[in-house]
Amino acid sequence: MANFGFSQLAVVAPFEAHWREARSAVGAPELLLEAKETGTLAQAVAGCTLILGTGTRTYRRPEQRVVRLPDLAPLVKQELARGGRVGLIFGPEKHGLTREDLSLCHVLVEIPTDARQPSMNLGQAVAVCLYELAVRAFGTKIDELPEPAADGSSQSARSADLELLAGVVEEAMVAADYSPRAMREANRHDLRLMLRRLAPSARDTRRILGLFRRILWRMKRVSDAKTQGTATK
Repeated sequence: MANFGFSQLAVVAPFEAHWREARSAVGAPELLLEAKETGTLAQAVAGCTLILGTGTRTYRRPEQRVVRLPDLAPLVKQELARGGRVGLIFGPEKHGLTREDLSLCHVLVEIPTDARQPSMNLGQAVAVCLYELAVRAFGTKIDELPEPAADGSSQSARSADLELLAGVVEEAMVAADYSPRAMREANRHDLRLMLRRLAPSARDTRRILGLFRRILWRMKRVSDAKTQGTATK
């Protein structure tokens, strides 16, 4: 990260307590010391508006858009130009990102490799990805980036807001008996993916959230009225 000018690191549930003092981080101890530590991936990417998961399609079928690393820069430039924040996610070296991890991602980034050896060492994968972004996304003049809308309508929703919306929609689904208990986990997963595929703006996310909160409030009010009526009888 230090080699290519990146400094904002978040580490999710690190295995060893002394990772901040890694001796191999030559020239970059401050980066580790200032890194943010979170218990979950959702917490780590809460403020991001475009989340890029990394991995290979060799062992899993992607459920979101797949972008080859050389084609990633335009997406990153566009998101940053409209005031967004981009998160690039790497999983554990042994098994990579889980299906649940990837449900938080808008895009799956694939590094072109030889078919006989699709897996890469974690450090190498990070270096390759950051080099590509440093050269292709940040190696141009800022005035070449698209201008954000003056009214802020183009700003993407933060991951935390999409999670909040998903939670309220799920509550409405449960209240409407649409989501039986056995299907709730699968429905939650699909809902996360759908919201990221739709990529609503921050403004639209707030409006949809308000709509579903109102629907949920009305449903609960009708349910309470029926319950009270039954109790009275």
